[in-house]
Amino acid sequence: MPPNSPHSDPYATLYPDVAAFGSLAAALRAAADGVLASVLVASPDGDPLGLATVACTQPHRGRLLVSAWVRERTWSIRGSDAFEGMPLIDGTTDDLAQVARAARAWHDGVPLDDIPRVAPFVHLTGRVEVPDNDPLRLTQAEWRHTRREAAELEHAWQPRYRELIEAAYAAPALRALYPFTSHWALRFSTTTRPRLTVVGPVLTHLSDRGYALGSHMEAIDDLGRSPPRPKPSRRLYGNSPTVSAPSPSAESPTRRGPDTEPIGINRAPSRNGRGRYVVTDSLSVALGREESAGASSYGRPVT
Repeated sequence: MPPNSPHSDPYATLYPDVAAFGSLAAALRAAADGVLASVLVASPDGDPLGLATVACTQPHRGRLLVSAWVRERTWSIRGSDAFEGMPLIDGTTDDLAQVARAARAWHDGVPLDDIPRVAPFVHLTGRVEVPDNDPLRLTQAEWRHTRREAAELEHAWQPRYRELIEAAYAAPALRALYPFTSHWALRFSTTTRPRLTVVGPVLTHLSDRGYALGSHMEAIDDLGRSPPRPKPSRRLYGNSPTVSAPSPSAESPTRRGPDTEPIGINRAPSRNGRGRYVVTDSLSVALGREESAGASSYGRPVT
Protein backbone atom coordinates (compact mmCIF):
# COMPACT_ATOMS: atom_id res chain seq x y z
CA MET A 1 0.00 0.00 0.00
CA PRO A 2 1.43 3.46 -0.88
CA PRO A 3 2.92 5.30 2.16
CA ASN A 4 0.59 8.28 1.67
CA SER A 5 -2.57 6.21 1.37
CA PRO A 6 -5.22 7.27 3.87
CA HIS A 7 -5.48 3.58 4.84
CA SER A 8 -1.76 3.04 5.43
CA ASP A 9 -0.46 2.44 8.96
CA PRO A 10 1.35 5.65 10.04
CA TYR A 11 3.48 3.68 12.49
CA ALA A 12 4.67 1.29 9.78
CA THR A 13 5.56 4.28 7.60
CA LEU A 14 7.38 6.31 10.26
CA TYR A 15 8.77 3.43 12.28
CA PRO A 16 9.72 0.60 9.89
CA ASP A 17 12.37 -0.59 12.37
CA VAL A 18 9.75 -0.89 15.11
CA ALA A 19 7.38 -2.66 12.74
CA ALA A 20 10.15 -5.16 11.95
CA PHE A 21 10.27 -6.13 15.63
CA GLY A 22 6.50 -6.49 15.77
CA SER A 23 5.95 -4.18 18.74
CA LEU A 24 7.26 -1.04 20.41
CA ALA A 25 8.09 -3.10 23.48
CA ALA A 26 10.34 -5.42 21.47
CA ALA A 27 11.99 -2.48 19.69
CA LEU A 28 12.56 -0.76 23.03
CA ARG A 29 14.27 -3.86 24.40
CA ALA A 30 16.49 -4.03 21.32
CA ALA A 31 17.44 -0.36 21.58
CA ALA A 32 18.26 -0.80 25.27
CA ASP A 33 21.19 -3.10 24.45
CA GLY A 34 20.49 -5.28 27.46
CA VAL A 35 19.55 -2.50 29.88
CA LEU A 36 15.94 -3.72 30.03
CA ALA A 37 16.73 -7.43 29.98
CA SER A 38 15.11 -8.14 33.37
CA VAL A 39 12.38 -5.49 33.14
CA LEU A 40 8.73 -6.16 32.28
CA VAL A 41 8.02 -4.25 29.05
CA ALA A 42 4.77 -4.82 27.17
CA SER A 43 2.73 -3.47 24.27
CA PRO A 44 -1.06 -3.82 24.04
CA ASP A 45 -2.50 -6.08 21.36
CA GLY A 46 -4.66 -3.22 20.09
CA ASP A 47 -1.72 -0.86 19.44
CA PRO A 48 1.54 -2.82 19.46
CA LEU A 49 3.57 -0.31 17.42
CA GLY A 50 2.28 2.82 19.11
CA LEU A 51 2.38 2.04 22.84
CA ALA A 52 4.52 0.31 25.43
CA THR A 53 4.55 0.23 29.22
CA VAL A 54 7.45 -0.36 31.57
CA ALA A 55 6.92 -1.78 35.05
CA CYS A 56 8.38 -0.22 38.20
CA THR A 57 9.72 -1.75 41.39
CA GLN A 58 8.31 1.08 43.52
CA PRO A 59 4.65 0.61 44.54
CA HIS A 60 3.96 4.36 44.59
CA ARG A 61 4.94 4.68 40.93
CA GLY A 62 2.72 3.56 38.08
CA ARG A 63 4.02 2.04 34.87
CA LEU A 64 5.97 4.29 32.53
CA LEU A 65 3.95 4.90 29.37
CA VAL A 66 5.83 5.19 26.06
CA SER A 67 3.84 6.37 23.03
CA ALA A 68 4.78 7.00 19.41
CA TRP A 69 3.65 10.09 17.52
CA VAL A 70 1.70 9.58 14.32
CA ARG A 71 2.84 12.66 12.36
CA GLU A 72 6.57 12.58 12.99
CA ARG A 73 9.11 10.11 14.30
CA THR A 74 9.04 10.97 17.99
CA TRP A 75 8.35 9.13 21.21
CA SER A 76 6.77 10.56 24.36
CA ILE A 77 7.04 9.22 27.88
CA ARG A 78 4.83 9.77 30.92
CA GLY A 79 5.63 8.48 34.39
CA SER A 80 2.82 8.95 36.91
CA ASP A 81 2.29 8.24 40.57
CA ALA A 82 0.09 5.26 41.38
CA PHE A 83 -2.35 7.08 43.71
CA GLU A 84 -3.39 10.23 41.85
CA GLY A 85 -2.33 9.13 38.38
CA MET A 86 -0.65 12.48 37.73
CA PRO A 87 2.63 12.70 35.78
CA LEU A 88 5.85 13.09 37.72
CA ILE A 89 8.02 13.04 34.59
CA ASP A 90 7.39 13.41 30.88
CA GLY A 91 9.36 14.24 27.75
CA THR A 92 9.77 13.68 24.02
CA THR A 93 12.71 12.40 21.96
CA ASP A 94 13.52 10.75 18.65
CA ASP A 95 16.14 8.52 20.30
CA LEU A 96 14.69 5.19 21.45
CA ALA A 97 17.91 4.37 23.31
CA GLN A 98 17.31 7.45 25.47
CA VAL A 99 13.79 6.21 26.16
CA ALA A 100 15.26 2.88 27.27
CA ARG A 101 17.62 4.57 29.72
CA ALA A 102 14.77 6.64 31.17
CA ALA A 103 12.66 3.48 31.44
CA ARG A 104 15.35 1.66 33.38
CA ALA A 105 15.79 4.57 35.79
CA TRP A 106 12.04 4.75 36.34
CA HIS A 107 11.84 0.98 36.89
CA ASP A 108 14.68 0.98 39.41
CA GLY A 109 13.22 3.82 41.48
CA VAL A 110 15.97 6.31 40.69
CA PRO A 111 15.06 9.64 42.38
CA LEU A 112 13.16 11.95 40.05
CA ASP A 113 15.82 14.66 40.05
CA ASP A 114 18.42 12.13 38.90
CA ILE A 115 16.49 10.70 35.94
CA PRO A 116 17.30 13.66 33.60
CA ARG A 117 20.98 13.01 34.31
CA VAL A 118 20.53 9.53 32.84
CA ALA A 119 18.25 10.64 30.00
CA PRO A 120 18.51 14.41 29.34
CA PHE A 121 15.23 14.62 27.40
CA VAL A 122 13.25 13.83 30.57
CA HIS A 123 11.28 16.78 31.95
CA LEU A 124 10.31 17.07 35.61
CA THR A 125 6.73 18.25 36.05
CA GLY A 126 7.38 19.78 39.46
CA ARG A 127 5.39 17.21 41.39
CA VAL A 128 7.25 15.25 44.05
CA GLU A 129 6.75 11.67 45.14
CA VAL A 130 4.53 11.20 48.19
CA PRO A 131 4.69 7.47 48.98
CA ASP A 132 2.36 7.73 51.99
CA ASN A 133 -0.22 9.83 50.04
CA ASP A 134 -0.20 12.51 52.73
CA PRO A 135 -2.85 15.09 51.63
CA LEU A 136 -0.84 18.12 52.76
CA ARG A 137 2.25 17.02 50.85
CA LEU A 138 0.16 16.13 47.80
CA THR A 139 -1.34 19.63 47.91
CA GLN A 140 2.11 21.21 48.15
CA ALA A 141 3.31 19.03 45.28
CA GLU A 142 0.37 20.06 43.10
CA TRP A 143 1.01 23.74 43.77
CA ARG A 144 4.67 23.18 42.86
CA HIS A 145 3.62 21.60 39.57
CA THR A 146 1.04 24.30 38.83
CA ARG A 147 3.54 27.09 39.37
CA ARG A 148 6.23 25.36 37.29
CA GLU A 149 3.80 24.71 34.47
CA ALA A 150 2.78 28.39 34.46
CA ALA A 151 6.44 29.45 34.33
CA GLU A 152 7.28 27.10 31.45
CA LEU A 153 4.32 27.67 29.13
CA GLU A 154 5.15 28.87 25.63
CA HIS A 155 2.10 30.95 24.79
CA ALA A 156 1.57 34.66 24.24
CA TRP A 157 -0.70 34.74 27.29
CA GLN A 158 1.82 32.99 29.56
CA PRO A 159 2.75 36.10 31.62
CA ARG A 160 -0.88 36.78 32.50
CA TYR A 161 -1.55 33.15 33.35
CA ARG A 162 1.54 32.97 35.53
CA GLU A 163 0.51 36.14 37.35
CA LEU A 164 -2.87 34.55 38.04
CA ILE A 165 -1.27 31.40 39.48
CA GLU A 166 1.17 33.36 41.63
CA ALA A 167 -1.55 35.66 42.95
CA ALA A 168 -3.65 32.66 43.97
CA TYR A 169 -0.64 30.99 45.60
CA ALA A 170 0.07 34.16 47.57
CA ALA A 171 -3.43 34.04 49.11
CA PRO A 172 -3.14 31.83 52.25
CA ALA A 173 -6.75 30.59 52.11
CA LEU A 174 -6.31 29.40 48.50
CA ARG A 175 -2.81 28.03 49.04
CA ALA A 176 -4.27 25.72 51.71
CA LEU A 177 -6.54 24.14 49.08
CA TYR A 178 -5.66 21.59 46.40
CA PRO A 179 -5.33 23.35 43.01
CA PHE A 180 -6.35 21.97 39.65
CA THR A 181 -7.05 23.45 36.23
CA SER A 182 -9.79 23.04 33.66
CA HIS A 183 -9.48 24.77 30.28
CA TRP A 184 -6.75 26.93 31.87
CA ALA A 185 -9.09 28.11 34.61
CA LEU A 186 -7.72 27.63 38.13
CA ARG A 187 -9.99 25.77 40.53
CA PHE A 188 -9.73 24.39 44.06
CA SER A 189 -10.64 21.35 46.15
CA THR A 190 -10.63 20.42 49.84
CA THR A 191 -9.55 16.89 48.91
CA THR A 192 -6.84 15.55 46.63
CA ARG A 193 -7.20 13.42 43.54
CA PRO A 194 -8.61 10.99 42.62
CA ARG A 195 -11.80 12.30 44.32
CA LEU A 196 -11.98 16.09 44.28
CA THR A 197 -14.36 18.12 46.45
CA VAL A 198 -14.63 21.38 44.52
CA VAL A 199 -14.88 24.63 46.49
CA GLY A 200 -13.74 28.21 46.24
CA PRO A 201 -13.72 30.58 43.25
CA VAL A 202 -12.88 29.85 39.62
CA LEU A 203 -10.04 32.09 38.39
CA THR A 204 -9.18 32.78 34.78
CA HIS A 205 -7.22 35.35 32.79
CA LEU A 206 -8.77 37.42 30.03
CA SER A 207 -6.66 38.16 26.99
CA ASP A 208 -7.56 41.83 26.73
CA ARG A 209 -9.03 43.04 30.01
CA GLY A 210 -7.55 41.54 33.14
CA TYR A 211 -8.85 38.62 35.12
CA ALA A 212 -12.13 37.04 36.16
CA LEU A 213 -13.25 35.41 39.40
CA GLY A 214 -16.39 33.33 39.04
CA SER A 215 -18.69 31.73 41.57
CA HIS A 216 -18.41 28.50 39.58
CA MET A 217 -17.31 27.29 36.15
CA GLU A 218 -20.59 28.04 34.40
CA ALA A 219 -20.46 31.65 35.56
CA ILE A 220 -17.40 32.41 33.43
CA ASP A 221 -17.60 29.85 30.65
CA ASP A 222 -18.47 32.50 28.06
CA LEU A 223 -15.95 35.16 29.12
CA GLY A 224 -13.53 34.01 26.45
CA ARG A 225 -16.01 35.12 23.81
CA SER A 226 -15.59 38.81 24.68
CA PRO A 227 -18.76 39.63 26.65
CA PRO A 228 -19.39 43.29 27.39
CA ARG A 229 -17.51 44.54 30.41
CA PRO A 230 -19.92 44.87 33.35
CA LYS A 231 -20.75 48.39 34.41
CA PRO A 232 -19.11 49.63 37.65
CA SER A 233 -21.18 49.51 40.79
CA ARG A 234 -20.60 51.41 44.00
CA ARG A 235 -22.25 48.90 46.32
CA LEU A 236 -21.88 45.31 45.23
CA TYR A 237 -20.50 43.21 48.06
CA GLY A 238 -23.37 43.89 50.41
CA ASN A 239 -26.03 42.74 47.94
CA SER A 240 -24.29 40.06 45.84
CA PRO A 241 -23.65 36.37 46.36
CA THR A 242 -20.10 35.40 47.23
CA VAL A 243 -17.73 34.68 44.35
CA SER A 244 -16.48 31.59 46.15
CA ALA A 245 -18.46 28.40 45.86
CA PRO A 246 -19.44 27.43 49.40
CA SER A 247 -18.30 24.13 50.82
CA PRO A 248 -20.95 21.41 50.84
CA SER A 249 -20.87 21.49 54.65
CA ALA A 250 -23.28 23.65 56.63
CA GLU A 251 -20.32 25.37 58.27
CA SER A 252 -19.74 27.60 55.24
CA PRO A 253 -22.67 30.05 54.95
CA THR A 254 -22.86 32.64 52.20
CA ARG A 255 -20.80 35.60 53.30
CA ARG A 256 -21.23 39.31 52.89
CA GLY A 257 -18.45 41.78 52.35
CA PRO A 258 -17.73 45.48 52.76
CA ASP A 259 -19.96 48.07 51.13
CA THR A 260 -17.27 49.55 48.91
CA GLU A 261 -15.53 48.05 45.90
CA PRO A 262 -11.83 48.65 45.13
CA ILE A 263 -11.02 50.55 41.95
CA GLY A 264 -10.77 48.35 38.88
CA ILE A 265 -13.12 45.60 40.08
CA ASN A 266 -16.56 45.17 38.53
CA ARG A 267 -19.09 42.54 39.51
CA ALA A 268 -22.07 41.38 37.49
CA PRO A 269 -24.27 38.36 36.75
CA SER A 270 -22.95 36.05 34.07
CA ARG A 271 -24.67 36.31 30.69
CA ASN A 272 -25.94 32.76 30.93
CA GLY A 273 -27.56 33.50 34.28
CA ARG A 274 -25.63 30.80 36.14
CA GLY A 275 -23.72 32.44 38.99
CA ARG A 276 -21.77 35.68 39.17
CA TYR A 277 -18.29 36.81 38.25
CA VAL A 278 -15.84 39.61 38.95
CA VAL A 279 -13.72 41.22 36.24
CA THR A 280 -10.66 42.93 37.66
CA ASP A 281 -7.43 44.55 36.53
CA SER A 282 -5.71 43.52 39.77
CA LEU A 283 -6.20 39.92 40.77
CA SER A 284 -4.16 40.28 43.95
CA VAL A 285 -6.37 43.16 45.10
CA ALA A 286 -9.53 41.21 44.33
CA LEU A 287 -8.31 38.11 46.13
CA GLY A 288 -7.20 40.20 49.10
CA ARG A 289 -10.64 41.75 49.33
CA GLU A 290 -12.29 38.33 49.06
CA GLU A 291 -10.14 36.94 51.86
CA SER A 292 -10.73 39.88 54.17
CA ALA A 293 -14.46 39.47 53.56
CA GLY A 294 -14.39 35.93 54.92
CA ALA A 295 -11.92 33.43 53.54
CA SER A 296 -13.47 30.57 55.49
CA SER A 297 -16.13 30.42 52.78
CA TYR A 298 -13.54 28.83 50.51
CA GLY A 299 -13.99 25.63 52.48
CA ARG A 300 -11.81 23.73 54.90
CA PRO A 301 -8.10 23.50 54.05
CA VAL A 302 -6.74 20.15 52.96
CA THR A 303 -5.70 18.18 56.04
